Amino acid sequence: MSLRSVAILTLVTLAAVELTQKAYAWGFDLDNPRLNCLAKKLAIPLRDTPAQNQIPPSCIKPLSEAQLLKPSAVNDSSFSLAAGEILSPSPWLPKKAGGVNQQIVTDIKIRFLNKKGETIEEDGQLVAGRTQADFILAELELQPGEVFREDVLESDLRRLRRMDLFNEVRVSRSQSAAGVELVYELKEGRSRSVTPSFGRDEDIGTYGALSYQDRNIGGINQAFRARVQASDRDLQYSLRFIDPYRAMTPNRLGFRIEGFRQRGFSNTFNEGIDLPNGNSIREGRFGGSVALLKSFNEWDAALGLNYTRISIRDKNWNLAPVDEFGTPLSVSGTGIDELVTLSLGVVRDERNRRSYPTEGSLLSLSMEQSLPIGAGNIFLNRLKANYLQYVPIQLVGGGASADLPNELQELFAFNLQAGTVIGDLPPAEAFNLGGLNSVRGYEFGDIGSGRSFVLGVMEYRFPIISPVGGVLFADFASDLGSGDTVLGEPGVLRNKPGSGFGYGFGLRVKSPLGLLRLDYAINERGESRIELTTGQRF
Repeated sequence: MSLRSVAILTLVTLAAVELTQKAYAWGFDLDNPRLNCLAKKLAIPLRDTPAQNQIPPSCIKPLSEAQLLKPSAVNDSSFSLAAGEILSPSPWLPKKAGGVNQQIVTDIKIRFLNKKGETIEEDGQLVAGRTQADFILAELELQPGEVFREDVLESDLRRLRRMDLFNEVRVSRSQSAAGVELVYELKEGRSRSVTPSFGRDEDIGTYGALSYQDRNIGGINQAFRARVQASDRDLQYSLRFIDPYRAMTPNRLGFRIEGFRQRGFSNTFNEGIDLPNGNSIREGRFGGSVALLKSFNEWDAALGLNYTRISIRDKNWNLAPVDEFGTPLSVSGTGIDELVTLSLGVVRDERNRRSYPTEGSLLSLSMEQSLPIGAGNIFLNRLKANYLQYVPIQLVGGGASADLPNELQELFAFNLQAGTVIGDLPPAEAFNLGGLNSVRGYEFGDIGSGRSFVLGVMEYRFPIISPVGGVLFADFASDLGSGDTVLGEPGVLRNKPGSGFGYGFGLRVKSPLGLLRLDYAINERGESRIELTTGQRF
């Protein structure tokens, strides 16, 4: 045998021994026919039994001189042997697409960022975060010891962004022979706020109010929100506590508890027709709800039990069952209607973040069925749908920029809504169209009060110069001719048109108080309105 042949056979033997050692180390089944076939060709025993050392006829292939002289190559993914047997990727060799070995996640670290975007404070200490690191790790699907997958990592990033706890979420990775180490870098948003206010209202006179919000109680994403408003005539409040569902603990349901007491001028019986004593019509609402929360297949679901008592009253808070023409203002005929309902809502949220998203979509569907108990014995079924779409573009702002806050990024934003009520409908529960959060250019409820509705909004948002952005918008809504199907026909009697269109432009200013919103809108009648508030339209 020539020296070249001896060298080739030596390389072949070493490669096969290495493969066998790797297979034992990785825990692979050595009864794999292809592996046994190769080993038996090279007379390398894989087992101590004589039967396993027999060479199957199917393994014997004549080799040409060219195959014997072919250089050998060995690597972790697949290898070629001088004996001519080429092993392609197979189930017993762990691989990713593209022939790269799968890597194991060895460690996951959580780092918080300060206002400068750094993980280390000036004193050399790591930036401390309010959110518990163990809570964040428990929310991740990709865990240490698991095979690294890019799609699962992207899903975890989306989950963290949708928590509404972080203004910035990013991840870095470092690879080594042992595997992949992931480091999440999170910039927490402002989770606590206390806002006092005071003013004077035509209905309740001088008032003082205090609002409190905490979106991250205990560092585990529990949220509490409260607002209390007091005057010499009235006390109003709204309370909400949410303990969200967590996908990583599927047997534990989330829950939401709410309570409220509100008073104000009616948007249904808003103008043109008063009470017999000449007072404008007021509405009072008192109630609460309890809901169970769960997520499944990218959908968030809420099953709730709700109670609302609606009362129609005059300036002195006396009940008002009819208006100045004797038209009933409630189903019960007493001025009080009570709704006890079971509600089911599902939401598919594919936005890149909950606060000021810049791309993605949200679809929500809800159904509410009342039980005929309480004042009015109301039996209704209410259906609603809401769709949001955000499309980032590059027209004048140069596209998404790290120098601009999310509130001022350039994009198109679309909103479509629809709803209807089947069965009994208290007039105060009609869909009221028009106003700042409906069709701009109209006052609240001035377009229509119907049993059904559709609403469409389109906005083009663009940066001007930080911290100022602009918006061009167009709004449309219609009650679909359902105004005369509401008890007492409040929209028809007040000559509400039933449909309306508004368009205009606005400014957005990012300030220490939040995003300030100024809109100038014109409706199809040529009437114009200027509105100042906070936050985006949606």
